[in-house]
Amino acid sequence: MSDYDLIVRGGTVVDGTGQAERSADVAVRDGLIVEVGKVSGHAAEEIDADGALVTPGFVDIHTHYDGQATWSNRMSPSSHHGVTTVVMGNCGVGFAPVRAADHELLIELMEGVEDIPGVALHEGLPWSWESFPDYMDYLSGRQFDMDIGAQIPHAALRVYVMGQRGADREPANADDIALMQKLTTEAMKAGALGFTSSRTLNHRSSKGAPTPSLKAEVDELMGLAGAMKNAGRGVFEMISDFDDFEDEFSILRGMVEHSGRPMSISLAQGLSPNGWKKILSRIAKATDDGHKMRGQVAPRAIGILMGLSTTLSPFTTRPSFMEVTKLPLAEKLAALKDPARRARILAEETGPGFARLFKLMDGGKKVWLMTDPPNYEPDPAESLAAEAARAGEDEWSYIYDLMTAGDGKTIFYTPFANYAEDNLDCCREMILDENTVMGLGDGGAHVGTICDASFITTLITHWGRDRTRGDRIDLPTLVKNQTRDTARAVELNDRGTLEPGMRADINVIDFENLSVRAPEIVHDLPAGGARLQQKAEGYLSTIVAGQQTYINGEATDALPGRLVRPT
Repeated sequence: MSDYDLIVRGGTVVDGTGQAERSADVAVRDGLIVEVGKVSGHAAEEIDADGALVTPGFVDIHTHYDGQATWSNRMSPSSHHGVTTVVMGNCGVGFAPVRAADHELLIELMEGVEDIPGVALHEGLPWSWESFPDYMDYLSGRQFDMDIGAQIPHAALRVYVMGQRGADREPANADDIALMQKLTTEAMKAGALGFTSSRTLNHRSSKGAPTPSLKAEVDELMGLAGAMKNAGRGVFEMISDFDDFEDEFSILRGMVEHSGRPMSISLAQGLSPNGWKKILSRIAKATDDGHKMRGQVAPRAIGILMGLSTTLSPFTTRPSFMEVTKLPLAEKLAALKDPARRARILAEETGPGFARLFKLMDGGKKVWLMTDPPNYEPDPAESLAAEAARAGEDEWSYIYDLMTAGDGKTIFYTPFANYAEDNLDCCREMILDENTVMGLGDGGAHVGTICDASFITTLITHWGRDRTRGDRIDLPTLVKNQTRDTARAVELNDRGTLEPGMRADINVIDFENLSVRAPEIVHDLPAGGARLQQKAEGYLSTIVAGQQTYINGEATDALPGRLVRPT
């Protein structure tokens, strides 16, 4: 009889605690790590990790798999990047609690806020629940390739309690607030990891309506904070425009003070007119005063992917382009290669719905070709405006011809946050700040415009190995940031480090050859819906609860992941 179920032998262990790497074996029994060091026993299964990096499984606390988890067992793209635990229900959007009459409204909200096709949601969501505990019970009966944690979203809660008044952002009355409090406490007792809300105008439904939680007033927010206090556990996740900075930050801090519960706030250069450093300084002050707040940050720029196969192109809203945009790709490509249509499109103005992104493209100075592997810290000298100038061509003519070349699957990259200085120095500062936590990858969302679930592989490769345009970050810090720190930020205390007694979520990585692949469009959503997929190379084995779920990037039959509840 074997001493252990699994031994990962002879790898370079970076254990998630921040300690220096060391050579060690990792032994597993009954889904838990039981020994790290020189293991002399035998196991039913052994993995030779000589020359490989061995880390805890990565914990991604900012995803939107709320729909995907109801129809799929696999949480890709995250599962391609060594992720063993995800947390969904972020940004105040989700699908529970919900009344049957409001299914359409929540679909429209998720479609608009997170760019998930409504047809896929209509086809895929089983709606086998009403209350949040019902939703948790439904998820508890499913199996996954990783653990999944859920949070209760403010928008769904508000609509459930207030109906159309909630959707229309009317003030909540005392009875509304009391019921929201009751349901929030109920959700926390059912195993929700936290409560999330959005206060940004960037979050709109597919019909253009702002998110229901946008203007929730102080008494409503404090009432919800009171619910979290009553529950005695859980975290807040918030996003805000901070237009009225002093009042807004005072409200968020007040929620933390009243509830005694931690809060993370989406933080990136360019997301708020008040600046990320100002927000981070207030977060530091609140934490110093004993009120735990964190900035939730990204390891690279947040950027839009554009082309003929994605949701947006550099020529979206130009009338002659929009005439053919819904055609199948081959027909669209043929139409766009017509010289007369090309001339019309290049002569037309961008419509108001695309004006902000068009401005961000800055005449092609902020547009780069998406390469394989991608370069997420591209040089301005390699922008498409710079390339067009060297070729002696107009930048938009140059971009148009690249877009319509070959099979029409060319993808362009335009950063809209964290790249104001054409480098990632701001990201390095945020990553290293003691009051931040890694997040914002949005796995499962923005399926036709953004593919940032690969943030995690970028964090490890770019900052730990590849960066040439500035300082790097040591590997033990990077691993700790994406394992122990993210797990603790959502109060999952049973994972995130390679230590005896911890959950056996493990990655075995060929670090020298670890790389992110280029994103591509696949058609695997319900109803044949399209989405961006992005894989990686170099993950030799991903292990969840002691079972190998992926070997050399290929899925096994093991589905040990379950709905995770607080520990």
